[in-house]
Amino acid sequence: MPESALTRREALLALGAVTAPLLGACAAAPSTTPTAGAGGSATPSAGGGAPSSGTPRPALTPSATPTPRRTFASDFTLPPIQNGLAPVITRVSTKQPVVFLTIDDGVVKTQESLDLLDEYGYPATLFLTRSAIGGDPGFFKKFQARGDRIQNHTISHNTSMVQQGYEYQLGEISGMQDYIKRHYATTPTLFRPPGGAYSNAMRAAVAAAGLKAVIDWECKANAGRMDYQVGNGLRPGDICLMHFRPEFKRDLDAFHQAQKASGLTVVRLEDFLGI
Repeated sequence: MPESALTRREALLALGAVTAPLLGACAAAPSTTPTAGAGGSATPSAGGGAPSSGTPRPALTPSATPTPRRTFASDFTLPPIQNGLAPVITRVSTKQPVVFLTIDDGVVKTQESLDLLDEYGYPATLFLTRSAIGGDPGFFKKFQARGDRIQNHTISHNTSMVQQGYEYQLGEISGMQDYIKRHYATTPTLFRPPGGAYSNAMRAAVAAAGLKAVIDWECKANAGRMDYQVGNGLRPGDICLMHFRPEFKRDLDAFHQAQKASGLTVVRLEDFLGI
């Protein structure tokens, strides 16, 4: 803004009685999407400009200044692959007031799911399954456009996969790696087991397929309510599970209420893990 325009604006603000209440009413609400390194800060609209000749009009309203997104420096280091086995993460050990939202499968594909995540300002990590998204894989490019990452949840979502041999598990995981690379031009780094069960054979297959960790959970939004494996509320570092199901709105509402009650901020899992 030119220096002369700024001086006139300050003169208007000095009127006090009229302008100060307007400034309070126009204060930008804080964002609830403080992912480290995430973009998307809103651009303020153009200011009102200089008044025309004659008596200035004190009713001019200055442009609102958006509140910058908060960022959180990760205090967690992802364990390395050791002895050919990928690490298993069920919760991120952190002192930061953060929580992570993950959404699985991809059966139900509606614009509403995107709109709701945008409304709440939530970033998400998507663990997709080929058998669930095969009819319309392009739909999930919309999530990529908002910065969400697409991760590996196998080809077929066989919940008995953990009972199968190493070669079968490697095929399920590697096959989904190839599918995601082909359709989304990205390489997954995280794997979620169908049903959550894992074994050393699975951990070995995950590492062999080029992924860095197995990601499980300790809380989930399901059937319109929150379920916790530990405690009765969200804790810092919790990885929360949801699904692309018909009850998506109810589940996200339940998570939203729990998130507000906890005072935690939803950040993108990959950003916090540094991958």
